[in-house]
Amino acid sequence: MARIGITGHSNLTAAAVPLVRQGIAAALAPYAGGGLVGVSCLARGADQLFAEVVLEIGGTLEVVLPSADYREAKVAPEDLERFDGLLVRSALVRYMPHRTAGRQAYADANSAVLDGVDRLVAVWDGGPSGGRGGTADAVGAARGRGVPVDVVWPDGAARG
Repeated sequence: MARIGITGHSNLTAAAVPLVRQGIAAALAPYAGGGLVGVSCLARGADQLFAEVVLEIGGTLEVVLPSADYREAKVAPEDLERFDGLLVRSALVRYMPHRTAGRQAYADANSAVLDGVDRLVAVWDGGPSGGRGGTADAVGAARGRGVPVDVVWPDGAARG
């Protein structure tokens, strides 16, 4: 069984979405057909694309939510249907011990993802994080722990 987590940008451009989805699918292709557990925080953008690909290739999805209020506080109304659709297809949903979303909750969620995976897919443009809990921070933490990181940033990908 392979346990693979995701970290990545939430603000992908519309043109980047299919490119990133293909990149994630290529990174996960060796694990298709059984035994893949994908671990995601289900943020919009990279996390949700990863979750969809995991399910499409027959994997199991586990979710780590940063806080008790994450859905209400951070998921935009236009994104609720997609978020809820992935959440109900998850085999396990774990909440971090934070009532409200924020940098510490995100950092703790990233740490929890890393605690439970053998490998990390990072949809990352290589730039620094805007603060604790960002993509670059998660990549640095993974590398510091010796967790292999597969960076996905296809030609033509961009952040909005």
